[in-house]
Amino acid sequence: MANMSLEKIKMPEQAPDIRNKNFEEVAMGYTGEMAMEEATRCLNCKHKPCVSGCPVNVRIPEFIAEVAKGDFMEAYKVITSTNALPAVCGRVCPQESQCEAKCVRGVKGEAVAIGRLERFVADWYMKNVNETPEKPVSNGKKVAIIGSGPSSLACAGDLAKLGYDVTVFEAFHQAGGVLVYGIPEFRLPKGIVQKEIDTLAALGVKFMTNMVIGMVLSVDELMDDMGFEAVFIGTGAGLPSFMGIPGEALVGVYSANEYLTRINLMKAYISEFDTPIRQSKAVAVVGGGNVAMDAARCAKRLGAEKVYIVYRRSEAEMPARLEEVHHAKEEGIEFHLLRNPIQILDGGNGQVCGIECLKMELGEPDASGRRRPVPIEGSNYVIDVDTVVMSIGTAPNPLIRSTTKGLESNRRGCLVVNEETNQTTREGVYAGGDAVTGAATVILAMGAGKKAAASIDEYLKNK
Repeated sequence: MANMSLEKIKMPEQAPDIRNKNFEEVAMGYTGEMAMEEATRCLNCKHKPCVSGCPVNVRIPEFIAEVAKGDFMEAYKVITSTNALPAVCGRVCPQESQCEAKCVRGVKGEAVAIGRLERFVADWYMKNVNETPEKPVSNGKKVAIIGSGPSSLACAGDLAKLGYDVTVFEAFHQAGGVLVYGIPEFRLPKGIVQKEIDTLAALGVKFMTNMVIGMVLSVDELMDDMGFEAVFIGTGAGLPSFMGIPGEALVGVYSANEYLTRINLMKAYISEFDTPIRQSKAVAVVGGGNVAMDAARCAKRLGAEKVYIVYRRSEAEMPARLEEVHHAKEEGIEFHLLRNPIQILDGGNGQVCGIECLKMELGEPDASGRRRPVPIEGSNYVIDVDTVVMSIGTAPNPLIRSTTKGLESNRRGCLVVNEETNQTTREGVYAGGDAVTGAATVILAMGAGKKAAASIDEYLKNK
C-alpha cells in the first residue's frame, strides 16, 4: 500500500558546526529501511512523468518498485540500463528541477526522493557486490574521446558496451573531469567517482592522462595517423570569466576553477599534501551558482573565519540549488545579496585587503527573464577580506577548436553541433556537454554523451 505522507524521509546529515570543519560527506545516505519506506511513496503512475524529466531516461518507477520490495540488486540493474553513473547522479543532479519536478506527489506535498533513492541503490551495490562487468566482444572499430568528465564517461560507457575500442584522453593527471576537480569531497567523494571509472575500465575503456589534445596530439592526428574512426569532444567549459574590475590581478584573487582545482584535485584539504593555496582569514566569493557555494563552503572548511557570498541579484534569482544555499547558510556563510563588486582593494603590498561593493535594486527583467540589478548611487561600502574568488561563469577552452580543421563555434566559443546527432561541423567528430552548451549540469552532459554515442554507432555502421 502506498505511503501517503506529504514529506520525504529525511536523510541524516552531519551537524553544521561539525561538518564545516571537515571534508567528509555532508549527507550520510538512507538506510535500507529508510529507502524502502520512501519508495512506497511512489504511486507508479501510468504515464511516468518523472521519466520525461530525466535527461538519460532512467526508468524511475521501475527501480523504485524494486527498492520497495527490497530487491536492491534488481533496482541497480534497472538504473544502470540507462545511467552509467548512478552514485554520481544521485548526489549532484538537480532532481528538484528535473525528475522530481514532474513527480505527481509534488502537487500536494514533497515529491518522491528520487535522487536519494538512486544514491542509496548505487551505494548499496558498491558496498555489497563485487562483480566485474564482462568485457564485450570487440567490433574492431576505434573511437577517441577527449576529456573525461560526465559527458565523456557516458559516451565511453555506451560505446564500450557496443564493442568499440574506446580511448579517453584526459589533460589532467587523473580522470573524472569536473567530477574530481570541481565538486568538493563533501558533496561527491572522489572514491565514488573512481569506482565508476574503474567499471568503465573493466569494460575495456582505456584512459590516457596528461594528454592535452591540441598540444600533445591534434584531432587531425588522432583521425589521420592513429586510426580513430570517430572522435567525441567532451572537454567541458573550464575557461574562467572575470569582471574586468580594478584589482583582479592582485595576489589573493582566484577564479573559482583554480581555487576548487587546488582544493579538490591537488588535495589542499588534506594536510599531508603540500598544495600551494592561500591560508585565508576572510574570503569573498563573487557569484550565486553551485560553484560559488562550493568555493565558499570549501573556504570555511579550510579555516577562514569569515566567508561571504557576494551576489548582484536577490536570493530568488540565485541559480544555485536550494539545498546548496541552505547548507551554506547552516555552515555560517554570510550572504551579501543585491551587491555588486566595483573594485578589489590593494593593501599596499600587491595583496588583497578588501572588496568594494555597490548596493543594487531589481529593475525590469533582462533577456534571461530575471530582473536586472540596477545600482543605487552612493551606496558603496567595503568588506574586509584577504581573498576573493570569482565565480561568475566559465566558457569552453579554445584550444581544440583553434587547432582542428573544420570545427565551427558560436560567439560564446561553444562548438556548433547538429541537435539531433551531436555531430560537429566536421564529419566523424561529435561533441557534447559544456563544450557545446556552456556550463550546465552533470546529467545534461551525460544525456548529450549518450546521444552522441548512439550517433557515432550509427555513423560507423554506415561508414
